Amino acid sequence: MLGKVSPDDLAAHVFQRKGADLESVLQGPAYGEDAAAIDVPEGTLVVSSDPLWFAVDRVGTLGVHVACNDVAASGGDPTWMTNVVFLPADADAATLERITTQIDEAAESIGVAVVGGHSEYNQQLDRPLLMMTCMGMGDPYVPTGGASPGDELILTQGAAIEGTAILASDFESELREKGVDPALIADGVGFFEDIGVTDDAAVLRSFATGMHDPTEGGLIDALLEMASASEASIEVDPDAVPIREATAVLTDAMGVDPFRIFGSGALLATVPAAELDDALGALTEAGIEAAHIGSVVEGTPSTLTLGERVFTEPVRDDMYRLWE
Repeated sequence: MLGKVSPDDLAAHVFQRKGADLESVLQGPAYGEDAAAIDVPEGTLVVSSDPLWFAVDRVGTLGVHVACNDVAASGGDPTWMTNVVFLPADADAATLERITTQIDEAAESIGVAVVGGHSEYNQQLDRPLLMMTCMGMGDPYVPTGGASPGDELILTQGAAIEGTAILASDFESELREKGVDPALIADGVGFFEDIGVTDDAAVLRSFATGMHDPTEGGLIDALLEMASASEASIEVDPDAVPIREATAVLTDAMGVDPFRIFGSGALLATVPAAELDDALGALTEAGIEAAHIGSVVEGTPSTLTLGERVFTEPVRDDMYRLWE
């Protein structure tokens, strides 16, 4: 079965097995927290790792931004990166050239240095698999789980930006067969250029009590992770969530929910109510689209209310059934 390991299995088999207990670890493994925070002489080092195997045509671009987004969403400045590239046994040198060129261009675009890694061929794979690790300094560290009742919730850019780009590239032929306007498919492919949220996070980190980068499971999983990590209840107005035209059309054509497919390209942030207008104004001044979509409220902890839908358990990303 494709998808994330469940929170229960993580708690039972992962989070209690952390090796040495070092005082320098300010934030270690925890549900909803996508980056570690380590106390070093220069300040706080933020570190995050992510795998990528989908979006074959743009896997290098996505790999860089997904790992860097987690560092940025934790208040850090992505600076250094390592990558491990596994290739199918029948892949040619052109495949490696394409992936490493994408990694180089994406990393350079946000000022990140690729400082090491590993590459090899594996006969068990039918597509490339990347393992990316990003590091950067962040003071102060901003956790996923910093929200409190009374905070307001901001979303930058919109829902399912990453998922739309993947649909437009991996499922282009199916979309054309369903009669989707080729111009909208092309627009969707262009969303690969909107995956990074380092600028969004740089603006919001001075206001935010918590930040989170939606990835697998989209907004629903990301919001539930924020609620769970904060031991809080979050209420969201689905009509307030920005959804681009290409996203609406492509997700409808493929029968997937734009709230529960890969969501990189957006940033969630909770801010004190008194700072909501200032935070939105700072984003507008920086040329970043954003919306006030909900609130952190008194209620059952670890609960997301999205309009009339209530979630207390993670969802499975809708994209996986398309690949299966």
